[in-house]
Amino acid sequence: MTHKQPLLRISDTMFLTDGGLETTLVFHDGMDLPYFAAFDLLKDETGTTRLHAYYQQYIDLAIEYGLGFMLESATWRASSDWGEKMGYTVDELSRINRRAVTLLQELRAQNQTNQTPMIISGNVGPRGDGYVPDQLMSPDVAAAYHLPQIRSLADAGADLITALTLPTIEEAIGIVQAAQSADIPVVISFTVETDGRLPNGQTLRTAIETVDATTNIGPAYYMINCAHPSHFDQVLTGNASWLSRIQGIRANASCKSHAELDESDTLDDGNPQELGQQYRVLQTLLPHLSVLGGCCGTDHRHIGAIAQACCK
Repeated sequence: MTHKQPLLRISDTMFLTDGGLETTLVFHDGMDLPYFAAFDLLKDETGTTRLHAYYQQYIDLAIEYGLGFMLESATWRASSDWGEKMGYTVDELSRINRRAVTLLQELRAQNQTNQTPMIISGNVGPRGDGYVPDQLMSPDVAAAYHLPQIRSLADAGADLITALTLPTIEEAIGIVQAAQSADIPVVISFTVETDGRLPNGQTLRTAIETVDATTNIGPAYYMINCAHPSHFDQVLTGNASWLSRIQGIRANASCKSHAELDESDTLDDGNPQELGQQYRVLQTLLPHLSVLGGCCGTDHRHIGAIAQACCK
């Protein structure tokens, strides 16, 4: 196993991370990403070079503002069901996951400073469609499915695992159990609909409290991603303890629903400055908010606006 950097206390440092990798590649670069799978770029030098340049522009923002940076691997779709659809064998997928971490290790070695510490996160996505809970699994089945990818990322030297765009509690529990088996910290990020609830109607509070209770407070922290702040800010009220567990936001640029985004063939990149101000409001609602990034439709303009609004 590759030596890992000691994990920093996330709440002690403000971290930026990147924006919407896949939407940037598809809509800004004109790339054809099968199944929205950015990991496919790691199969050759040209694609790897493009990913290097993509990360570098966000790292430069973190350095400019004197913030930490969360390096998120391009492996959201690099699990067995998606890989099989694209013709990847199990061994090839394992190599791709490892290569994704190696790229981030190179970027960290080139850019990390005392003012801009960097953490390497192995990115895991849902087995099915993150917008539709169509892969209904028990936690045990979910753990068995995600464990090979998590082990590959951990063995390559990732500092933690971040599971993004999760639509169900059961899959989240399974991913936590798989990460515990692989002895690596894990972050759970749920997606929500315009009413602030998970796609199956469960509340965000229920999701966080259930995962914590089932896994003995297994996640290092929680995030919300792939939803606009206006979709969930109304549920982040009060002083309940579950709110302190949310330490990261990766919001969409668009206030459209998941269904509307799925049907759109053009990019809605919203208003970067307005999004930055909405993140500033989220800081007042979430006392431990420490990881700031973007999801669908966001790019370096949005992350720059978020950094300016939240880190003055």
